Amino acid sequence: MRIEVSVGDITTTSVDGIVVSLCEDSERFGDSNAAVVAVDRLLNGAISGMLDSKGIKGKPNEVTVLHSLGRLSANLVAVCGLGRQSEVTPDRVRDAAAEGCRALRKVGCRSVGTTLLGAGTVGLNAEDCAQAIAEGAVMGLYTFLKYKAPEGPDVERVSIVVTNPAEVGALSKAVNTGVVLAESTNLSRDMVNEPANYMTPSRMGQIAQDLAGTYGLSATVWDKDDMVSMGMGALLAVAQGSAEPPRFIRMDYAGDGTGSSRIALIGKAITFDSGGISIKPSDSLAEMKDDMAGGAAVMASMCAIARLQLGASVTALIPATENLPGGRAFRPGDVLKSMSGKTIEIMSTDAEGRLLLADAITYAISEGMSPLIDVATLTGACRVALGTIYSGVFSNNEDVADRFMEAAVRAGERMWRMPLADEYRELNMSHFADIKNTGNRYGGAITAALFVSEFAGDTPWVHVDIAGTSNSTKDSGVTVKGATGVPVKTLCEFARQGIATSRAE
Repeated sequence: MRIEVSVGDITTTSVDGIVVSLCEDSERFGDSNAAVVAVDRLLNGAISGMLDSKGIKGKPNEVTVLHSLGRLSANLVAVCGLGRQSEVTPDRVRDAAAEGCRALRKVGCRSVGTTLLGAGTVGLNAEDCAQAIAEGAVMGLYTFLKYKAPEGPDVERVSIVVTNPAEVGALSKAVNTGVVLAESTNLSRDMVNEPANYMTPSRMGQIAQDLAGTYGLSATVWDKDDMVSMGMGALLAVAQGSAEPPRFIRMDYAGDGTGSSRIALIGKAITFDSGGISIKPSDSLAEMKDDMAGGAAVMASMCAIARLQLGASVTALIPATENLPGGRAFRPGDVLKSMSGKTIEIMSTDAEGRLLLADAITYAISEGMSPLIDVATLTGACRVALGTIYSGVFSNNEDVADRFMEAAVRAGERMWRMPLADEYRELNMSHFADIKNTGNRYGGAITAALFVSEFAGDTPWVHVDIAGTSNSTKDSGVTVKGATGVPVKTLCEFARQGIATSRAE
């Protein structure tokens, strides 16, 4: 699909359908929304009539498709709501673009024209709106059809139509940024949506090498023998129940050499999680192919960072394995020796992700990387606490945590800061080892984060629990059914801010 900025009149643009927007608290359209006024006039007041009758309300994620009856160049018009004027943000614009494009695709449109949604209505920065529209179109139209036939034609072109030729250069640059971020998010979605019989640890390693060759990264993929040499006893214990060999993947982006440190992005990649000996209930097992969403997100973010040529030096570390109850599987009651030298008593083999993170974090610290950002579908407890909209964020460093949360706001990915309370550390104390891998049933997301923090030590570290946000059961705005690709955009924005902070310091 091509996203472009063109100069013209939305009413005469040669496309199958157009997208316009409304706010729910405007008096009719307001003087600033000239495009909607012009479209409505040509439609003989169809939009304003529906506004008056409350058939259209302008609420967020609302979309109404009207036929132009030959009065416009486009056959169809999608009228999208942005909510109250004072609450319109790039996030609202992004979702409106996604909803509008998706609605037009459903009725057979292959080409879509859109106004610069949001910019004229509330005075938002035009470049931010253009980027948001590009992200909304690419992410909102995402489908995973590798194993099934498409239900109809797809949108091939989206044109953002403006009247001022002087705006095209800056808006096109913003659109390119949006496309890169959205395509990288969709890459992560593709990987997570793959079934586990295809997306194995070995396959993840091959994808990393392929992506490195495409985008000018370097990639190293270590096998089981390498992990034995490195002393990764925690990761290897999880892997030993499966016939699929584990992989430890490293991807490097050099940056421009001006940063003071190398950021580490660490992604949990359990390509299928049965729970091991502590096996999961059968009704949830089919979902467990997505337990590598953290690894997919950091791999995809590396592609975006390289494509955008950010200045920061960044490394992605992806410990990848299956967790199965084979004859050689690790057991509750086992004591493992991690790469750090800390011993771990296993209380549940279904608390395996934190074991992978422990060894990957130890490796990152041994290589002098800082700060560390780990991303993991770690705990059902986080999903219970925050639902399916917000990812949980834990950190041992306020400055890095603040920067990460600011990056999430900029990226439009919802995060919620969670406590890393010392009072809960005793729940991870073991009688037989330095630490055990689960606490009790209460505060499970916190005790899991505290476990991981033991291996981060004093190194600035952020832990992002995406157990509730890695998948969606419905289409809503830029989110579609299946994998979400969270938090690819936040990781990219953090890398962008990271180099800016280093230069300022």
